Amino acid sequence: MTTTNGPAGPTVLVAEDDPEIRKALERILNYEKYTPLTVNDGAAALEAVAEHEPDAVILDVMMPFVDGLSVCRKLRADGNRVPILMLTARHETSDKVEGLDAGADDYLAKPFEMEELLARLRALIRRSNDNDTAEVFETGSLKLDLPRRLVTVDAKPVDVTRTEFAILELLMNNIDIVLERAVMYDRIWGYDFDGDSRSLDVHVGYLRRKLEATGLPRLIETVRGVGFVLRPYNGNDNGNGAQPVEGS
Repeated sequence: MTTTNGPAGPTVLVAEDDPEIRKALERILNYEKYTPLTVNDGAAALEAVAEHEPDAVILDVMMPFVDGLSVCRKLRADGNRVPILMLTARHETSDKVEGLDAGADDYLAKPFEMEELLARLRALIRRSNDNDTAEVFETGSLKLDLPRRLVTVDAKPVDVTRTEFAILELLMNNIDIVLERAVMYDRIWGYDFDGDSRSLDVHVGYLRRKLEATGLPRLIETVRGVGFVLRPYNGNDNGNGAQPVEGS
């Protein structure tokens, strides 16, 4: 593993087996005042996360010994919620879904622009830092606890990824307000909305299924051509979806 002695900014672990990409990322991260750590395989990435507790991880999918998807699954299974940006040379939607399903927070296909990677990295770290505020959001039996980074339904934990948590936080902080896709992309990922991107829809789909598996009705509604909205809920579903909460 390579540790660069630069400015004491947020620590970013780069796990990438291509030496040219790895060195280029190390240089740009140093320039942007991050503290980069670099490894060239998945096994070393797991060791580095345990030892250094980085603020974010840039993780290549195709690596020797342990691939990036397996690294991501292992970290999430262990309860580690470090922000993860996946890199891959594959462009198929199914590959993107596989990365998000493994627990990655964002996904970037090669070749990529450094400016876009930095924008996504800033968004991931900002979201992680913003979640330190002492706030709790509730609607009916659904509760989101920011300082504990915990989602519960009827006081039972719901296992969500960092991105799913951020989406739910944004929706619950704007309950009953329709949020445009462009606004959600900017607030969650920190970059301009790409009309061809399906990342937001994929994450919302996963979040919906996890919440509805607890017995909740569909609280997150799709507003076609606009975006998404979370409707308030008082726990008395009559089969027509979420019900208004008095005073909400």
